[in-house]
Amino acid sequence: MAYSEATSKPICVLIADSNRMRRQLLVSAFRRRPEFRLTSCEMQLESILAALAENHVDVMLVSSPQPSHDGDAMVVIRHVHLSQPRTAQVLLMENPDRDAVVSAFRSGAQGLFCQSHHPFQLLCRCVQAVHQGQIWIGNDHLRFLIDAVTHVPGLRVVNSQGSQLLTPREEQVVALAADGLSNREIAQELGLSEHTVKKYLFRIFEKVGVSNRVELVLYAVNHAPSRQAEWIAAASQ
Repeated sequence: MAYSEATSKPICVLIADSNRMRRQLLVSAFRRRPEFRLTSCEMQLESILAALAENHVDVMLVSSPQPSHDGDAMVVIRHVHLSQPRTAQVLLMENPDRDAVVSAFRSGAQGLFCQSHHPFQLLCRCVQAVHQGQIWIGNDHLRFLIDAVTHVPGLRVVNSQGSQLLTPREEQVVALAADGLSNREIAQELGLSEHTVKKYLFRIFEKVGVSNRVELVLYAVNHAPSRQAEWIAAASQ
């Protein structure tokens, strides 16, 4: 892709990686390309938020090379997605499994890139693509997302006779709570107010006979069969 300073603004990229050497190598590689403007920080939420406050960032690359750090990366991606929705995020991960792929895109990532499997030039194309509003994912991982769309975990809550206890909307709230979303995040996902989500949860607690979210999720997982996804429009109650 040709680049002209007269006609194009550089894409501002933030690289978040706790490995200093790897971060510096990636920054150096990008800085050789005039279509990018770089800043970097450690892969810690406080450092990332400070960098976002001090710099205009179009695309953030979040590095999670080790499976043990995947949870931290998802927390970062979700927080940035909610606070800086215009910043596109790409997760840099090695050999992600199904859960990691689905969690990344549920958390708000626009791209998933495996550095060890693809050349740097392709990473540049990935950054340009997500900056333009596109989704970047390899065919080998796309099937994980397709499977996640067509099936949801077994979270239909039933009583001992197998009768359904909750409305479709209440089931949806339970499913999102089981994914670890806060009341605020559930509200944003469903197009509801946070107060309405709280009312749903209290009503669900009463129906199921539990007192908190942890008990609710454990009950749902232990009492529910797998089923096809039933997507409900945000406006429906």
